[in-house]
This record gives sequence, C-alpha cells and structure tokens, in this order.
Amino acid sequence: MQEVTIKGLENGALTIALSGDIDLGNADEFYAAVCAAYEQSPAKICFVCDELNFIDSTTLGTFVKILKKVKADGFGMRLVGLQPKIKKLFLICGLNAIMEIE
Repeated sequence: MQEVTIKGLENGALTIALSGDIDLGNADEFYAAVCAAYEQSPAKICFVCDELNFIDSTTLGTFVKILKKVKADGFGMRLVGLQPKIKKLFLICGLNAIMEIE
C-alpha cells in the first residue's frame, strides 16, 4: 500500500510526500498521481520520502520516467529523506548522477 500526498508548491518546487510501498502493483497509480499534479503545477519536483518503506525495480524505472518528463520542460527532481536501504538502490543504479538525492 502506498500513499502519495501532494503538498503543492513549496520553495518553488512541487512537493510530494511518499509513504508505504511502491512496487509493480501500484507504480502506475503513483506515476499517474505525480503526472496529474505536475500538469497542474509544472515545476521542479521534490519527493519527501521519510515514510517510504519499499520500492522495487519498477519503481526505479518510474522515477526515471518522471525525471524525463520534468527534464523535457527544463526542471529537475530531488528526493529527500530516503531510508538507507532505498537510497542504496538509487546509488547502485547510478541515479544520483541524473537526479538530486539527499
């Protein structure tokens, strides 16, 4: 089960809080929710991941898909508050080279 909470524009970035698990079963819903919010408020996206417990490879791909969409409009993407086990997945895949990971 995952929850995507759109916090709106904060400090010039579309802030989205993630919680629970995002995997093959709900990655499409996650993508749709983020895209809908982005279409209403195009800006850099900041994902707040303090409550995110689990992601899989499908989710990594979904984050890349979101990044491609925002980069096409000249924006970037940042992930903050990742748990060490999740942050490690992003680092192993080298995604820290294309998106901000704190």
